[in-house]
Amino acid sequence: MRRRDFWKIVLTSGVLSAALVLFFLRWPVPERSFAEPPPAVPAAAAPSTPLTDEERVNIDVYQRLSRGVVNITSTTLEYTWFFEPVPRQGVGSGVILDEKGHIVTNYHVIEDARRLEVTLHDEQVVEAKVVGQDPINDLAILKIECPGSGCSPIPLGTARGLQVGQRVLAIGNPFGFQSTLTTGIVSSLGRSLRTEYGYIDDLIQTDAAINPGNSGGPLLNASGQLIGINTAIFSRAGDSAGIGFAVPVDTLKRVLPDLLEYGRVQRPWFGATGRALWRRLARALELPVEEGFLVERVEPGSSADRAGLRGGDRRVLGNRGVIIGGDVITEMGGRAIASSADLVRVLEDKKPGDRIEIVYYRDGRRVESTMELVGRETGRRFRF
Repeated sequence: MRRRDFWKIVLTSGVLSAALVLFFLRWPVPERSFAEPPPAVPAAAAPSTPLTDEERVNIDVYQRLSRGVVNITSTTLEYTWFFEPVPRQGVGSGVILDEKGHIVTNYHVIEDARRLEVTLHDEQVVEAKVVGQDPINDLAILKIECPGSGCSPIPLGTARGLQVGQRVLAIGNPFGFQSTLTTGIVSSLGRSLRTEYGYIDDLIQTDAAINPGNSGGPLLNASGQLIGINTAIFSRAGDSAGIGFAVPVDTLKRVLPDLLEYGRVQRPWFGATGRALWRRLARALELPVEEGFLVERVEPGSSADRAGLRGGDRRVLGNRGVIIGGDVITEMGGRAIASSADLVRVLEDKKPGDRIEIVYYRDGRRVESTMELVGRETGRRFRF
């Protein structure tokens, strides 16, 4: 091939290539409007799953009664190393009892509070005042001015006849999450819990999740009735471990009239201190019984004093420092007495003015007597 023909071919190919590139660059391309949404991908229809009977009950109870559960914010004062007051807030739950605005919660929720605020179901915040306190049963009654929409009370049921395995529901504000529903069963009945104020008896144990913030909230049965006030949990970490306790509503019913009228429960003043008798001591003292409550001191003017009970007159040195020589109570109100806790339980549902049978031993002799109970303002700490 001659040199001239070669360059003709190269030139012709270059012109054709340039023409093709220019052609495609100038070819009109339809513009896409990004204002229009991309074509939708048909979504699979959600399967229609019918509700179970249990789910219907849960939904019904929650929809009807969650309006009657409130969030309680308590403001207390703490002090720094320089004795400067620092406000601290705590949260709990409460149950509206009536249309007058009375609310029940736990005593430990409002203890030492300088200010109390209640958040209703519709997020309205109103100020509350304490009208009654019962530290022994960890109960307190608050009062609010109901807003224009009114207050929605939760109906009171009963804990009598409850059975282990029965389903229960709890509504409260755990960790501040308002109107939270948890469910479970009655795990046990008749539990006792010791506090710095005494003993709370006949507690309902449940595995319904109860966490900080649930205190004071309702434990409900499947019919939507209040059967208990959630009060405590057993947990090594501080969160729910499936062991929660509620004060039975029957305890609330018993103390409520006193709390509304007097602000405290009218309890009898027994006025005797001592300790549980144990076998070795009973044998050393040559007592005819091995169980009972050994009376060490009797306060003047008390129920025990008026009944003629006698305290000890000499101290036995040792690790326990026992005062001996006093009466040994073995029965009261027809119930066996073996400790101070037994005395508390017998006297808990009694009132000043009631009369009660008592059996005790003095100088080896059995004595039966009737004791008239008297009352006295005993201050903040528990005394019997």
